[in-house]
Amino acid sequence: MTSTLAFDIAQFFPSLNHWLLPLIIRKAEFDPKVSCFFSNYLVGRKTQYFWNKFSSSFFNVNIGMDQGLALSLILSALYIALVLYILEKHLKILKIPVFILSFVDDGLFVAQSKLFTILNSNLFYSYNITSSILETFGLIMKHGKIEVFHFSRSYSLFNSSLLNLSISEGPVLWPKNT
Repeated sequence: MTSTLAFDIAQFFPSLNHWLLPLIIRKAEFDPKVSCFFSNYLVGRKTQYFWNKFSSSFFNVNIGMDQGLALSLILSALYIALVLYILEKHLKILKIPVFILSFVDDGLFVAQSKLFTILNSNLFYSYNITSSILETFGLIMKHGKIEVFHFSRSYSLFNSSLLNLSISEGPVLWPKNT
């Protein structure tokens, strides 16, 4: 059997930390000039709001990135790449056989086993580890949008069990009809 757990990161682009991005670029061993450029490009930004005749004073903006910016896809890919790298190391150390697919702010865990208990266990641990790592990076999973799917090559009907993520503030997931 194969099971998948689909998740979404809440407010991904508005939550990217400007102070963290240059550190990620340094960690990826880009030329120091690249890190310096992004530090100047991102860190120390200010904005103000206007509404009718009201204008706010300037204030610092140290998080967030517009999806329409030319560099936003590159920077978001670097940001999420480090998250996925750390996640894969954790899963490997814990010997959790789960494949990860990422689509910027959406992700998918894929697990295979002959037993639902093993599938659910692997998805449960993957979910918890990912949620914790994302929180460290200032990101949060949309718990209400998480879905689980079970697939089987069996010709007969099979009863899949629910996946209870409520222990870690997640939802109780009933498998979708596939």
